[in-house]
Amino acid sequence: MTIPFKFAHAGDADWTRAAQACMAQLGAIPSAATLGFLYVSDAFGGELDAILAFFKSATGVPHWTGSVGVGVCASGVEYLEAPAMAVMLGEFEPADFSMLPLLRAPQDIDAAALSDAYFAMVHGDPANTRIQELIEDLSAHVSSGFVVGGLSSSRGETAQISDGVVSGGLSGVLFSERVKLATRLTQGVSPLGPRHRITAANKNVVGSLDHRPALDVMKDEIGEVLARDLRRAAGYIFVGLPVRGSDTGDYLVRNILGVDPQNNLVAVGEIVAPGDELLFCRRDQQSAEDDLQRMLAAIGAQLNAPIRGGVYYSCLGRGQHMFGVQNREMELIRDALGDFPLVGFFANGEISHNRLYGYTGVLTLFG
Repeated sequence: MTIPFKFAHAGDADWTRAAQACMAQLGAIPSAATLGFLYVSDAFGGELDAILAFFKSATGVPHWTGSVGVGVCASGVEYLEAPAMAVMLGEFEPADFSMLPLLRAPQDIDAAALSDAYFAMVHGDPANTRIQELIEDLSAHVSSGFVVGGLSSSRGETAQISDGVVSGGLSGVLFSERVKLATRLTQGVSPLGPRHRITAANKNVVGSLDHRPALDVMKDEIGEVLARDLRRAAGYIFVGLPVRGSDTGDYLVRNILGVDPQNNLVAVGEIVAPGDELLFCRRDQQSAEDDLQRMLAAIGAQLNAPIRGGVYYSCLGRGQHMFGVQNREMELIRDALGDFPLVGFFANGEISHNRLYGYTGVLTLFG
């Protein structure tokens, strides 16, 4: 019989009350619990050292990973911009995981012991300008090629957990191939039309697509109403940059930063070059729900085992901002896969495979 992990969550303006409420929910701590996942709201960012010390002492679990976020989530519930915490106690054989020390620069990866590493679950500091490089290099060092996680989000100081409280880079936990897991990404957007080839560009400004003026192509695809008033497209229309080599059609979603109607130019939130592909997409509640449902059906089939626990990294622009009402995103996951132990947080960038994404949700399940 597969025994689910223990998990708990609580919201309270006083972290000690929230922590004690979590301990009451956890009940008796299994001796097999070896790895704790801890996510706390940025309201508790300044107390993270004390919170981590409390859970280490109260549970006896020796190793911990986690992050600060503008919100945290758990099975069926979201605490966005509210003081709260979520905790899960994972049961893994000590030989099947190891803590990833803080990586500030790519050369730090060579110094880390990654010999048996199959899969990495990480948390990162958004202030580190080499985060994408670190993600790519770490992906090349784990045998599955998969790194998942999220960048800390906060209205104050950001911090991550790797046994202790750290900041300034990438940290987390490495799993061996013996750990049963599955992971998937949901984009939260829907393509408006086909992929286009960029035929003229300068840095982040697109001049032409398929040898047509870029703004003309955009107007054709977003429809007459939005094309007449491009300001209405802000926050609704985005560009997708297809990920080379992706077998699931993933693409990086980036903002449209501005348009130049006189010269028919479109500025996007990423450096692009002639030869790259680009598509226009829309972000709305229905698109987000449809894509989340698609992902949940796929990951349920992928795991092929009872779910013991899971971790979910959602963009801070998702949750009730994208799904209309609080808890909707987490309820959709629960409705599709069941009420299993699930914790996570709202991130300032989500990590899947070897890329940093935005507006996405990244779900990892343990069997």
